[in-house]
Amino acid sequence: MTKTTTTKSNGVPAVSAGTESVAQVLERERDRLIHEWLALVEKQEDLMAIPLNYEDRTGHLPQLLADVIARLHLDSMTKAPISIAASHHGDLRRKQGYSVAMVVEESRLLQVCLFSTLHKHTRQLDYEKLLPDVVTIADEVDAQLKQQMLRYMAANAVVTRPTVH
Repeated sequence: MTKTTTTKSNGVPAVSAGTESVAQVLERERDRLIHEWLALVEKQEDLMAIPLNYEDRTGHLPQLLADVIARLHLDSMTKAPISIAASHHGDLRRKQGYSVAMVVEESRLLQVCLFSTLHKHTRQLDYEKLLPDVVTIADEVDAQLKQQMLRYMAANAVVTRPTVH
């Protein structure tokens, strides 16, 4: 990728022909992002207390990332669809024995990996769209976490609801 480095009068790098969108970078770096997320998860004793194979631990990420990328492609005025993958993930993690705090930690680590990935590719990104896209990513990951928690709590309510005779 050839890139011309020019600077606007305010000192911000100008958009050049070699820039990529945040969505393009995340699409290209998806597999690496998943591996980096797993490396962070493996450093968390509480998360690793639940023994899962690679697929059970990371299988939800491709679709959650696809939902983030799809959200980045939407117009800012368009209402984001609810992530079905996030709902399923919340239910899965409850069945696997995760606590609410563990699901929240996984989501936090996903944001860390997303933003770290963007940081590594800052020179390739369109600076004028970077901050709005970061806001969109944070909003989408938080919305996904909300869906996970709603599903998690709904499943718990069904399990713990006393039977009426």
